Amino acid sequence: MGLNKVEKWIPGARWLRGYTGQDVVADIIAGITVGLTVLPQGLAYATLAGLEPQYGLYSAFMGGVVYAVLGGCREVTIGPTALLSLMTSRHTGLGGQSGPHLAILLCFLAGIVECIMALLRLGALVDLISTPVTVGFTSATAVIIGASQLKGLLGLQGGGGSGFIATIQTVFTKADQIRPADAALGICSIGILLLMRKLKDFKTPETASQRRRVFGATLWLVGTSRNALLVFFTSLGAYLAAQSGKAPFILTGTVRSGLPDVGLPPFSTTRAGTNGTLVEMDFKDMISELGASIALVPIIAVLGNVAISKAFGGSGIDATRELVALSLSNVLGSFVSSMPVTGSFSRSAVNHASGVRSPIGGIYTGALVILALGLLTPYFHYIPRAALSAVIISAVIFMIEYEVIRPLWRCSRRELLPGAITFILSLWLGVEIGLLAGVLADLGFLVYRAARPALIVERSITMSGHNYILVRPRHSLLYFPAIEWVRNGISKAVKEHGKAPVVLDCRNLHEFDFTAARGLGDLHKELAALSVSLVLLGPSRDVTAVLKGAINTTISEACNDSELDRLLQDILSDHAKNEMKEIVVPLLRSNHDGFDDRSH
Repeated sequence: MGLNKVEKWIPGARWLRGYTGQDVVADIIAGITVGLTVLPQGLAYATLAGLEPQYGLYSAFMGGVVYAVLGGCREVTIGPTALLSLMTSRHTGLGGQSGPHLAILLCFLAGIVECIMALLRLGALVDLISTPVTVGFTSATAVIIGASQLKGLLGLQGGGGSGFIATIQTVFTKADQIRPADAALGICSIGILLLMRKLKDFKTPETASQRRRVFGATLWLVGTSRNALLVFFTSLGAYLAAQSGKAPFILTGTVRSGLPDVGLPPFSTTRAGTNGTLVEMDFKDMISELGASIALVPIIAVLGNVAISKAFGGSGIDATRELVALSLSNVLGSFVSSMPVTGSFSRSAVNHASGVRSPIGGIYTGALVILALGLLTPYFHYIPRAALSAVIISAVIFMIEYEVIRPLWRCSRRELLPGAITFILSLWLGVEIGLLAGVLADLGFLVYRAARPALIVERSITMSGHNYILVRPRHSLLYFPAIEWVRNGISKAVKEHGKAPVVLDCRNLHEFDFTAARGLGDLHKELAALSVSLVLLGPSRDVTAVLKGAINTTISEACNDSELDRLLQDILSDHAKNEMKEIVVPLLRSNHDGFDDRSH
């Protein structure tokens, strides 16, 4: 019982049950392999975020430790990502100390927002973002990130805006300033990385010899560690060139050695003002500068992390626990100068392929990052920026999900529109506006479908040969925005098909509200005035209860087709009697009046 309580509050404790020496070895191998991936990525993503390279490494170790304690999916690795780095870069160009301080505060606030979402169990909010919108958003982000790295790839210095269009304009206007050495290194590096990426897909048959299996494992390791290998060899080349007095490449520059300072995130900072002065920014000013990113960054982080957890861990993943783990990864990460972090799909795939047994592998990844901060940072100075740009571009190329366009075109062309809106506006106006516009477009379609449900109207005949008008809503709910539409549809059907009884098929109708019930009651009165009967076929108990509570009149109901046959027979019989009365009674009255006249 005690162990169950521990696992309830510390989900990571369940990984320790039956944790063997083989599990330790497997996690160490996976942790080191992921570490070889995150080291160059961390440096590159910090540069993408507009920060000094060491901040990428500061962001790469705390998440692994926290997730090992609280996480529910063995493959997930928490750390810096290209998408969150791009969103952070919007606030790091003010100069002074504001860049890193705003990034660290954004990390802290994102963690707080994620914690609030976990307490309110709002993880389901990510379900409001459909697959086409997600595809449009991630694809546009990949294009923006790739474009943002063109200047580093080609050796262009400074200038230009931070948006996609401004970046492309800068590249074209400064084409004459391209550095041939950097451009050649960058383009060749992308080609090498894409070729090496194929090595990890090399499969060795189980029946192969020991030597061949070792050879296959070596190829896989080389393909998996391609980023680290590329950075190592390009840095070695730059170092040897520097020793001979040459400087063919633009280098990363000084990377601060040692671990980050531990403390609360900054709640005030300074930014560059006019004439080279520094301007104080208090907490309110920093919040104003971060703006919508305080809400958008955690939503994007949650979207990515939950998607990765479900992809590798299946439907048994608890979204709320994942939110808690992600929240504390950001909150505690901000105490060690981290920028916003979330799960990385590429590193999680590497973790999975490495045979990880538990999230404890993240601790070994963090240990490798800390070791690199203590020992290797002096050598990071020689990393060419073109090589880091190549690492980012070769990673984000595969975020462009063009392959979903064809199946969407075949099965649901309407869903292409929100995705296209998201993609175009993200490139044109920014990823925040693009994502918001895509979500609103999707919600607009949902509201439209609820307000204008498709109605199938047809003339039908019962087994006894009685004609009636069958009206079948194609949706399972009928709410207040749709009732006038349904009423008008039924009125048009009566005008078109004559005064036959109207049967509203409610067998698939499960949701019904008060306003819709009132509208149906008014429709019943309108049809009764035209001598047209309204019958509900197969209404559920909930629908019947709402109708009884909302209207005073009783609408005829039939549970099935045979009961509908008997009910229509009675209704038509009553109509025939009423029609006979309408004919006979006036005739008798006229005969009676004539008799009285003759008697006089």
